[in-house]
Amino acid sequence: MKKYILTVLCVMCANALLAQDMKSAGKDTLRLSLSDAENLFLSNNLDLIAQKYSIDSAKATVITARLYDNPEFSISNAFYNPSNHRFFDPETSAQVSQLIKLAGKRKKSIDLAKAGIDIAQFQFYDLLRTLRYVLRSDFYNIYYQEQSAKLYQLEISSLQKMVPVFSEQVSKGYMAQVDLLRIQSQLYTLQAEYDNLQTSINDIQSELKVLIRANPSAYFTPIVSSAFDKGTLIASTDYQSLIDSAIVNRPDLQMLNANIVYSNYNLTLQKAYAKPDITLNANYDRLGGYVKDFNSIGISIPLPFFNRNQGNIKNAEIQQQVNKTQYESGIDKIKSEVTNNYITALRAEKLLQGFDPTFEESMKNLIGQVAINFQKKNLTMLEFLDYYDSYKQNVLQINQLRFNKMNALEQLNLSIGKIIF
Repeated sequence: MKKYILTVLCVMCANALLAQDMKSAGKDTLRLSLSDAENLFLSNNLDLIAQKYSIDSAKATVITARLYDNPEFSISNAFYNPSNHRFFDPETSAQVSQLIKLAGKRKKSIDLAKAGIDIAQFQFYDLLRTLRYVLRSDFYNIYYQEQSAKLYQLEISSLQKMVPVFSEQVSKGYMAQVDLLRIQSQLYTLQAEYDNLQTSINDIQSELKVLIRANPSAYFTPIVSSAFDKGTLIASTDYQSLIDSAIVNRPDLQMLNANIVYSNYNLTLQKAYAKPDITLNANYDRLGGYVKDFNSIGISIPLPFFNRNQGNIKNAEIQQQVNKTQYESGIDKIKSEVTNNYITALRAEKLLQGFDPTFEESMKNLIGQVAINFQKKNLTMLEFLDYYDSYKQNVLQINQLRFNKMNALEQLNLSIGKIIF
């Protein structure tokens, strides 16, 4: 029994880093701070790179809009002259024409193309906002789940060393078989829980490594300050200022506003298309006119009797109203998101602050006293395991509460469109 007690005390004081090394043995360890991970994300993420190409594509439409229409040249030659029965008689005519757009169509097309660039840029920033939230949330989630995993590793290691000691005690008749079965049952339960936790960590690791394009076989280890999640942030922040900041900074709302600008330019352009353009032309005819080498200049213009672009104008007006409605709806959604995330973050912060800062250390000391009292036979095996389980549950709960607070802050940052917390 004394040998068992010494084993428990040694495991309780074991270095957590050693346990981590046991878990990540055989894997390349990628140790990054949050700022390091964000820098890799900004430079390597393929979704962001692809979205940047969309901006370049939008800029190319401006180049196209700036171009003038090409002149047209046509030439014809007589194929058969019935008067002299000759093919390819030397009668030749040629024409050069140039379309001239009126009503400022070219300038309006350029303005419309430039508005498309703004939409593409806001789409990029909105994607950046969303993926950055995923990155930061995964970073914190991995960190706190790793803290929980260390607890499981220590308890599993302790019980694994305990089982052969108890088996020997049972064989000598110093301990009941039922106590050994309880230890084994606790060990199997912890191993199953640890396996589920490790699966969750691996899934999050996979997602984060895709975001930063890290080696799939690497094991990501967050580097954080010991006090990075301490302090009061939400309660001291003015709620209305967060709403105002979100309306200014949210790229998805800015994109909705850019859609309104785009629809305004499009409506103006469609109305311009209702006005006809003119075509200037110059003609030359060698032998087909009333004089030899006939030449002329002319102008042509369509008469807008039937088609005055009515359908496209109507559609542009409808789209303009749709975009205005979507913008107003976007403001309502943003206010609702910020309010909900603000309340959630405030609640998570207050809940975490309600815990005694000395609670964790007191629990560690209590577990040490539990081992001593178990040695003195003041506790039964069932009571001893119950204390162990309670300690585990409290550590897991605190880690979850800390992650909930950090994730709530990140959700609030996401709804604001700017990293404030």
